[in-house]
Amino acid sequence: MTIDPVATPARDFYKLMISCITPRPIAWVSTISPKGIPNLAPFSFFNGIGANPPSVLFCPVNHRDGSKKDTLLNVEATKEFVVNIVPFALAKPMNETSAELPYEQNEFDFAKITPAPSTKVKPPRVKESPIHMECVLHSIVNVGTGPIGANVVIGRIVWMDIAASVLDDKGQIDPRQLDTIGRMGGMGYARTTDLFDLPRPNA
Repeated sequence: MTIDPVATPARDFYKLMISCITPRPIAWVSTISPKGIPNLAPFSFFNGIGANPPSVLFCPVNHRDGSKKDTLLNVEATKEFVVNIVPFALAKPMNETSAELPYEQNEFDFAKITPAPSTKVKPPRVKESPIHMECVLHSIVNVGTGPIGANVVIGRIVWMDIAASVLDDKGQIDPRQLDTIGRMGGMGYARTTDLFDLPRPNA
């Protein structure tokens, strides 16, 4: 099968991308509106960028009508957000926050998730999450416009909080204790329980 992006509707090509770019880590992003109303939503186009300065990106795509998602509106206005890491135990409430609620309806309340004060930014973090990355906005790169147009949000990490429960005896993050989930195509998810090591080869 060969696919010409120019001849393929964006929605159909989007389905192909999310079915083959797998598993995708999930950024559970908390923001706050200019009026102080918290927002919480998951994004699976998410990754780290580099460590000097430590930075991450996530990509909220536009709604089907071409309008911006609430998270993007809040980041544009406040220049801050928190990335909360999603373990398997939080899969259900994370999924609940993907519902398209009206702007400034509190997803923390909707999904019965506990907001906790952040250290260096105004948006709250998810208390139940084992890892939080507090970020200030570096830049937003708009890639396309209209329905499913992408917005690459780049943030600089200014504070990180890691629960002792996910650390090993050397103080490093233990992926088995962290037990994160990843997004597959459609409604599918993967769990990071089937792990293996591959030593890096010598040149």
